[in-house]
Amino acid sequence: MTERARKTPGRRTLLGAAVLGTAALGLPAAAQAAERGRGHGGSGHGSLRDLPVPTVIGHRGASGYRPEHTLGSYQLALDMGAHIVEQDLVPTKDGHLVCRHENDITGTTDVADHPEFAGRKTTKSIDGVSYTGWFTEDFTLAELKTLRATERIPGNRPDNTLYNGRWTVPTFEEVLRWAEKEGRKRGAPVWLYVETKHPTYFRKLGLGLEEPLARLLRRYGRDRKNSPLILQSFEPGSIQRLARLVDTPRIVLLSGPKERPWDFVESGDPRTVADLVKPAGLKWLASFAQGIGPTLDLVIPKDASGRLTTPTTLVRDAHAKGLLLHPYTLRNENSFLPADFRRGTDPNAYGDVFGACAAYFATGIDGIFADHPDTALLAAADHAGR
Repeated sequence: MTERARKTPGRRTLLGAAVLGTAALGLPAAAQAAERGRGHGGSGHGSLRDLPVPTVIGHRGASGYRPEHTLGSYQLALDMGAHIVEQDLVPTKDGHLVCRHENDITGTTDVADHPEFAGRKTTKSIDGVSYTGWFTEDFTLAELKTLRATERIPGNRPDNTLYNGRWTVPTFEEVLRWAEKEGRKRGAPVWLYVETKHPTYFRKLGLGLEEPLARLLRRYGRDRKNSPLILQSFEPGSIQRLARLVDTPRIVLLSGPKERPWDFVESGDPRTVADLVKPAGLKWLASFAQGIGPTLDLVIPKDASGRLTTPTTLVRDAHAKGLLLHPYTLRNENSFLPADFRRGTDPNAYGDVFGACAAYFATGIDGIFADHPDTALLAAADHAGR
């Protein structure tokens, strides 16, 4: 594959081009090429199936370049040309929905530097796993707003620590207002991809996510089947609940084949992800969702050495049931890439992300979650131009 031999640009080269302007990276051309690709329409707006294919989803924003789930990360993803920008939602003690990958904010805020909150540190079991730290459900929104966001994986992304403390934890309503403002500026809707995190856990605490989320979607006109927003969850039950509340498009996320969604564990449903990716499981998912978000390993497994093997039949099987596939997550750094696309010995250096993208896009997936939207867009343009 020719992309594997291509000299991979460095982090500074790619980010510098993005900051100077997306034209320096050819991103307008990338977007146009993706629009001309194997799409489900032509406008790129107004319907889930009008999105460019492959769709590039800014994973937690542009989290490869900025601390995740901050307005700075979301803005950069949009400026780079990401077709959709992702948010993960957790609640505060007083029921506000805020954007964090986890309710454990120990590693994504400066909470440990606030002596007034030292007593809030605790140990909790969340979906069967024990965590010690600080959690959003123990803070009011006003208290949470006194904290500042920080880089989650500074060992992998030390450059991102430059932005530690620059942004607060955004509420989802703030993101909706930001999307409205940016949409007016750009003359086109800003697509959002919204995940309910640990919904069964929070419902048991009296902090159910779906109802306040649905209220916000209705308030901001994103509750219809052609709304520029996709709902997602690792718990099928959360998606079913949302399907009863709003008509917004829905995706079920799928983890490792041996895993069981936590709502299945709680209800005694014995099915695993391996069951859900079989034709019968996909048919069931298609009865209340428009697509799936599998791990990349469910699309192309890796061998014991971490190299890609033969693609599974998941893409074909899901498409046969009318489901879109948006796998996760593409990252540029060697440590996150399949072994056959790593370059050099530095785990934090960029590998051959274009070669990895080409392999995944060749399976026929409809899109991909990417920490570095700029490189994913270039890869999407390469694919669309073939």
